[in-house]
Amino acid sequence: MRHSQMLIPTMKEDPADAQVVSHRLMLRAGMIKRVAAGIYSYLPLGLRVLQKVSQIVREEMNSVGGQEILMPMAQPAELWKKSGRWSEYGPELLRLKDRKQADFCLGPTHEEVVTELMSDHIKSYRQLPQTVYQIQTKFRDETRPRFGLMRAREFIMKDAYSFDVDQAGAICSYEKMYQAYWRIFQRCGLRFKAVEADTGSIGGNRSHEFQVLADTGEDLIANCDHCGYAANIELANVFVATDSSHTEELPYEKVLTPSQKTCVEVADFLGVSIDKTVKTVLFMADDKPIMALCRGDHEINESKLKKALHANWARLMTDEEARLLVGPTGFLGPVGLNPEIRIVVDRVLSKMPSLITGANQQDYHLAHVVCNRDFPAEFLDLHSATLGDICGQCQVSPFVFHRGIEVGHIFYLGTKYSEPMHACYLDEKGCEKTIEMGCYGIGIGRTAAAAIEQNHDAKGIVWPLALAPFQVSLVRLGQDEEVVKTADQLYRTMLENNIEVLYDDRDERPGVKFADHDLIGCPVRVTVGGRSLKEGLIEVKRRSSDEVSRVALDSVITYIAEQLAPTKV
Repeated sequence: MRHSQMLIPTMKEDPADAQVVSHRLMLRAGMIKRVAAGIYSYLPLGLRVLQKVSQIVREEMNSVGGQEILMPMAQPAELWKKSGRWSEYGPELLRLKDRKQADFCLGPTHEEVVTELMSDHIKSYRQLPQTVYQIQTKFRDETRPRFGLMRAREFIMKDAYSFDVDQAGAICSYEKMYQAYWRIFQRCGLRFKAVEADTGSIGGNRSHEFQVLADTGEDLIANCDHCGYAANIELANVFVATDSSHTEELPYEKVLTPSQKTCVEVADFLGVSIDKTVKTVLFMADDKPIMALCRGDHEINESKLKKALHANWARLMTDEEARLLVGPTGFLGPVGLNPEIRIVVDRVLSKMPSLITGANQQDYHLAHVVCNRDFPAEFLDLHSATLGDICGQCQVSPFVFHRGIEVGHIFYLGTKYSEPMHACYLDEKGCEKTIEMGCYGIGIGRTAAAAIEQNHDAKGIVWPLALAPFQVSLVRLGQDEEVVKTADQLYRTMLENNIEVLYDDRDERPGVKFADHDLIGCPVRVTVGGRSLKEGLIEVKRRSSDEVSRVALDSVITYIAEQLAPTKV
């Protein structure tokens, strides 16, 4: 494509509202244009990148038996009410009414629509397994859309759904998708990890995220270098060693702690380290009150709590709810609690011979509290993994932490959607059985943005070959007749050899052209200039290197093809 004929509105300066590298560079390279908060138009270069990602995804989905379909973005409320998510999903679900005042939503995902679709057509076990997928626009009304395509409200997503006769079949489909995702992100040229993850609002009881490793990632990943285990810190399995030491157990005593509410304040006031104190948090989980305890320097992880309780939902109690049920916040504790309130305790506290807890009375705490002596303790893994925690899988090595960008997420759903929506089939004996499901998502735009977060320098983007909008930038310097003739012929020859080329035929200064092409980041730059051409040479430079090669004109196409080999770029 000729640069002069393309819409490529590059920018010299960084946009003021762009906070992360990918957002800044996609705007500057003329790939996207903001329409509203979290909503973007994709310009020609940006769309070419998304099409590259989509094609890789499409090929790998087809390779595992996926059948491409396309479902509507607008979804009727009745389907969401069948699954129970209409009232559960939260404000991210953009609800609207049509002219007949019927309730609809803009789909953030398509479990309900696809379950209804497949249940209408699957009647017999002979029709299973089935896997369908789509690449389509989604909308989630994020509270704080930010970081460009990393957290947009409207975005392009690949979502796939598997349907099987039983759990064994569903797990088999899950594993096929897991391997397909590995191939997708490898083909995209990304450094990534597959990590155990929370199922969130999608549901189910098994889940993995595919995280691209980048310092700007919003997610924190706990990784064990010894056994290879990796998980989002929300679910990382932490090992707690058995404490065989014995100390004298003193009776608990009430101590005055005027206005000292936080663990830091209590520890400073009593002259002890913060890890001797206990953080107490009250939750409602499936309409039942829960008191959760952890060490003062740790945090209760709501995802772990919900999973450990086998709860459908969990939320923090308000200060007023806590005060009416137990006592003033800042002074909450487990001793003398109403037995109807379930007490769950982070396993780390099982190692502590005594605790400092709230006394459920304004300005007082209790010292020398002992689990299962002074209150019933149910030990669970509740805190988010922190520096120094030992891997719970191998119980040998401490976790190493990485920042990650979630680009893919796979879920084993079981019958979460098929049961309430009555998606069933008849088995070989004519008995009605519920279909087992899985769902599998990839953020197309987010994958492109994550690639930039991993691959850039001070000049601009350094695209992996598989995702670059064009493989080659052909830069013509000046309007000399021989230069124009040679550049035009090289352009035609590259097209004939199926080389994707952006031909910069603009009447611009060399510095402007080089700056634009470094910003856009195509893997190979070919420069035709009068000085080199007099010697019969063409300059070829890889974007990822400062080295410039001068290649004979009659062999330049062969040389470019060598540079475009996957092992070269």
